[in-house]
Amino acid sequence: MVIETRETPLDEPLLLDLLNTTPIVDGAQRDDLADAEAGRRWLTAHDQPASDAEWHAILDARAALQNVVRGDEVPASLARFVDGVYYRASLAGDGVAWNLDLPKGRSAAARAVLTWDALRVSSPGRLRPCANPECRLFLIDHSKPNRARWCSMAACGNRMKARRHYQRTRSTT
Repeated sequence: MVIETRETPLDEPLLLDLLNTTPIVDGAQRDDLADAEAGRRWLTAHDQPASDAEWHAILDARAALQNVVRGDEVPASLARFVDGVYYRASLAGDGVAWNLDLPKGRSAAARAVLTWDALRVSSPGRLRPCANPECRLFLIDHSKPNRARWCSMAACGNRMKARRHYQRTRSTT
């Protein structure tokens, strides 16, 4: 018998930071995890195990998650990252504690996918790509009306609003 539980710890900063490691800077895409050293630094900064295996797994998970969030891949493509993930029960204090067992060599990737799924269930549609077609960043909309469109109002929001204003005023003259 399988008992479904949503006790997955949310690690939104890990997920969002991972999705946003391929920004467009000065018109060119940058990869913040491009080499093993940068990948290990990133993993360490996010309190994750920093090994070559973890770096390779997080690169694969990033690509798959970006494609799933953009709607270019189906969620089933994420299955390989959660294979071997288990909750283990133990007695703690006056009750049962559930401990997440993550596979060695891809624990950060598994945690990112589990966080994606927890957001998908608890906050459907709130994790999405920036509405600026020239941007590769993602956002998690925590606003009550769920209408945020841009990764940053200061950058993409202002840029897109200025562009629309220019097009409106140019077409009326």
